[in-house]
Amino acid sequence: QVQLLESGGGLVQDGGSLKLSCAASGRAFSMYSMGWFRQAPGKEREFVAVISWGGGSTNYADSVKGRFTISRDNAKNTVYLQMNSLKPVDTAVYHCAASRRGSYLSIATRDYDYWGQGTQVTVSS
Repeated sequence: QVQLLESGGGLVQDGGSLKLSCAASGRAFSMYSMGWFRQAPGKEREFVAVISWGGGSTNYADSVKGRFTISRDNAKNTVYLQMNSLKPVDTAVYHCAASRRGSYLSIATRDYDYWGQGTQVTVSS
């Protein structure tokens, strides 16, 4: 069992930056691949980024590539999402998720076993 708690969301202006954190409790955090997803009002949850269990592989949605960076610190049981050049369309609740498929960089919500409650990111124009 893994519990996930996101933090770092908030209100930022167009072009600004935020860094989200996701702290995990429970065993074997380093065995999970970790993903970030987001959900805007009235829309389905969508993939943002994923990182492999060891941190050596990553994948990003085209909409955030070059602006967002996912990283992890297994010693701290934490995964991060650095978000730069934020746009109003990035406004959403951001969720982190853990997948037992440690080396498989899935973009599908069905492949993730544990989810956090989410943190709100609002980008004003």
